[in-house]
Amino acid sequence: MPGSGHGRVVGAVVVACASRASFVGYLSSTQTASVKFAGLEKKWVRASLSYLSKQLKEAGHEACPHTVRDLLKRQGFSLKGNERKQGQSRSNCPERDEQFRYMASKREAFKAAGWPIISVDTKKKELIGNFRRPGKTWCKKPTEVNEHDYSSQAECLAVPFGIYNVARNTGYVVVGLSHNTSEFAVSSISRWWQDEGRVVYPRAAELLILADGGGGNGYRSRAWRWNLQVKICNPHRLTVTVCHYPPGCSKWNPVEHRLFSQISNNWAGIPLRSLAIMLGYIRGTTTTTGLTVKAVLDEGIYPKGQKVSWKDVDSLNLTPHEVCPEWNYTIRPSE
Repeated sequence: MPGSGHGRVVGAVVVACASRASFVGYLSSTQTASVKFAGLEKKWVRASLSYLSKQLKEAGHEACPHTVRDLLKRQGFSLKGNERKQGQSRSNCPERDEQFRYMASKREAFKAAGWPIISVDTKKKELIGNFRRPGKTWCKKPTEVNEHDYSSQAECLAVPFGIYNVARNTGYVVVGLSHNTSEFAVSSISRWWQDEGRVVYPRAAELLILADGGGGNGYRSRAWRWNLQVKICNPHRLTVTVCHYPPGCSKWNPVEHRLFSQISNNWAGIPLRSLAIMLGYIRGTTTTTGLTVKAVLDEGIYPKGQKVSWKDVDSLNLTPHEVCPEWNYTIRPSE
């Protein structure tokens, strides 16, 4: 078939005639494009049932789309979407299992000592205004929202940073109005410590932070480590140990499935027309296991591109761990 090697083959149709057992195979790709080969031009189109039926008819085999569908099913074909490559993150991250085992051991150690363990991350940014929200609610008439989700029509763009207390099953969400930066992330953790942490753990000398590997709290961010030193360790005289999840493993971060998913379920189908509504639904999030959530607004400005030099990093009182030192480190108060 001219040009058949220039497209991705996705299926074959086998047609059986009632009078005799004859089979004709037809190949097609999912793209629509023109390919010139040996002076000929071939049109590649999506392999729809009507298209395959038409091609079969031109070849002398009558088969309506319903018949084509039945014959495809008999041959083991069905409509399928793309499938992500399994185990890709594992193969690209050989230290993955070692890191998970190490994080589990650190959690056990901090739990035994009675020291706080928090899981942190930034939730998806939300447009505040009369915009459509995924999900459905019980009502007699659907809620009318804007036809388009233009950011120019939004009251503001909210940036929720979540802190989940693993041992106590409590959440603390700081809703910012600026950028998702390392300074904002650390300021949110510092605010949690002043508001709740030091009250619940008055004798705690150390804090364990479980964080993703990217974003404002990523392990490559110099600003993240610098702000931990100057905003938490030094002023609160607190020793902070940070363990980052390996690449592609953010779904295992407790804040994702213990806090963020529950908040999303609570405001599903509810337009977040104001910050008050957003904060109210965050505070109203509960579960049968006893989750409670506190939400506060941070109107501070956190510019992007905070400059932290390598000289500043060298001045940190930071000790990398022996196991996966890029992902595990402890920062102590400066002398």
